[in-house]
Amino acid sequence: MVEGMSIARDAAATGPDCDVVVVGAGFAGLYSIYRMRGIGCSVRGLEAGEGLGGTWYWNRYPGARCDIESVQYSYSFSEEIQQEWSWSERYSPQPEILRYMNFVADRLDLRKYLQFNTRVVSATFDQERSLWTIVTDKGERFCCRFCIMATGCLSIPIDPAIQGLDSFEGKIYRTMQWPADGVDFSGLQVALIGTGATGIQITPHLAAQAKHLTVFQRTANFSIPGHNKPMDAAYEKEWKDSYTQRRLAARETRNNALMRQNSFTAEALSDDELDPIFEERWKMGGLSFLYAATDFITSKRVNDAAAEFVRRKIASIVKDPDTARKLMPRDHPIGSKRLCVDTHYYEAFNRENVLLVDLKEEPLERITAAAIQTSKGLYEVDVIVLATGFDAMTGSLQRVNISGRNGARLADKWRQAPKSLLGLSIAGFPNLFTITGPGSPSVFSNMVTSIEQNVDWIADCIQFMREHGKVSIEAKESAEDQWFNHVNQVGARTLIGQGTNSWYVGANVPGKPRIVVPYAGGVPAYLKACAEITANEYQAGFHLS
Repeated sequence: MVEGMSIARDAAATGPDCDVVVVGAGFAGLYSIYRMRGIGCSVRGLEAGEGLGGTWYWNRYPGARCDIESVQYSYSFSEEIQQEWSWSERYSPQPEILRYMNFVADRLDLRKYLQFNTRVVSATFDQERSLWTIVTDKGERFCCRFCIMATGCLSIPIDPAIQGLDSFEGKIYRTMQWPADGVDFSGLQVALIGTGATGIQITPHLAAQAKHLTVFQRTANFSIPGHNKPMDAAYEKEWKDSYTQRRLAARETRNNALMRQNSFTAEALSDDELDPIFEERWKMGGLSFLYAATDFITSKRVNDAAAEFVRRKIASIVKDPDTARKLMPRDHPIGSKRLCVDTHYYEAFNRENVLLVDLKEEPLERITAAAIQTSKGLYEVDVIVLATGFDAMTGSLQRVNISGRNGARLADKWRQAPKSLLGLSIAGFPNLFTITGPGSPSVFSNMVTSIEQNVDWIADCIQFMREHGKVSIEAKESAEDQWFNHVNQVGARTLIGQGTNSWYVGANVPGKPRIVVPYAGGVPAYLKACAEITANEYQAGFHLS
């Protein structure tokens, strides 16, 4: 028996097995378990993988790393952990992030609350008793007062609908299901399909190992060099000496991270005045490029100048003019799709063993037993690597059969639009909480810090309910609609919401509603909205009973 919980029982005949079930064991799941235990709740964590880590457990492809600096892409709630752990690089690679998460779980003794190799297939609310019944792929049933979905924003991969994919006789590797013991591509002709963040990270590694690499680019994406390097000891010490102040300062920024955000608008500046600003940001590296000016993502004039600056950089790096031209994005504003951070991505195309195929110019027609056929030619390959993206933001929640009040299904509710109050609660689904859900800053922010804020809000809410004798909390439909409309209005004012086909708006999944799903209004505005509801004892946005 696991400490602090009982064996799953028949919910119809007994009370709950535990106060809280947490689904997922990534950053959100681990912190949820820690906070729930901290307020005296019994808790059980259910995780589909063999180990903890969430996205950092599954995405172990070569080159996988975070695009927020290590000293910031980490938990802030424990000063002891901040001081004890040291990072080896400016941008942490996947194995190190996974080691860090295991260190945190062991340091806080969280494993005893986790059950691995357990995929949740359904969650059903019993409104007469205000209890959730969670069912797993093994047929286990867990009954709980509260269900916290810590399932991640980018956890459901998409297989491309390519004719003949099943007929390929060579190996097919999906980046999110990478073999734990790695893959040796020596002497092989490799095809990579997809050039989003994952494809851009893995390209240099495949190029260095494969006999020949053919990159099939569906959409050219903007990428900024990360200038990754070993962690500077003095820089790390600066952070450790002032973590508290820096974490508080980060919460005052739009994205929960300190990236030396410039505080001026640049609409009126000439190209000659803008170029030095962009050059400074290019040398700084990473996502800081997006914060060169406050109107970077709202002013077409500023954004166009930034995009042209990056295209000139691509031309200066890639030796073959035609390849450079293909790599230059021209169909979307920079930052309206996820800005990528790379380590020698563009340089990889200067290698003699690397070929770029632009599928906009020669569409992919079919895959045969040993080749990829486009409208212009046949490319023989031994191995295919798929880096084709995710059913983002809502996919992981809709894959679970979640039924709320009166049997209403979440998948049906979200068929028209993914409505949620603050990305935390959904009308019609009492006592169900989502972490960094639709309508929260989530992927527009430092995810770890946003996760902490969401979990803290949920813990305070549950504590309030216990202190005031409440057994059920549910978002008001009117409040949900009001927040959803606000999220849409804010998103529409950015270049993200003005026609770009990206996973931010669900454009990569056929049939998905086209709206800006994350909240683009910035972290401070979001925190203010959360605090206002709490200060009003949840009455403004929720039904409590």
